[in-house]
Amino acid sequence: MSLKKQYLKTKPVCKVTFRLNAKEVGEAKTARLVGDFNAWDKAVPPMKKLKNGDFTQTLALDTDTEYQFRYLIDDAVWENDWEADDYQPSPISLEDNSVVRV
Repeated sequence: MSLKKQYLKTKPVCKVTFRLNAKEVGEAKTARLVGDFNAWDKAVPPMKKLKNGDFTQTLALDTDTEYQFRYLIDDAVWENDWEADDYQPSPISLEDNSVVRV
């Protein structure tokens, strides 16, 4: 798991690439990036699956903001990003949510 941030010079936006490594998700067929940036919609299109089995997705996020998120693996298992900037308690479950700050 990893987060790569690329700040744009011309806009108050940061392109954040979220990546799940194949060894972390095993034989997963799909992974969805779900969080504040998409109103926690579990029906969002899945992340792109690469030939090596990794999943990736890039979002343009407003700067000076923090977003909570989690990964939904095979529409059944929730996972955090263990390289997130922080973790916050989830308001609807006992788990923490990952946080990315841009």
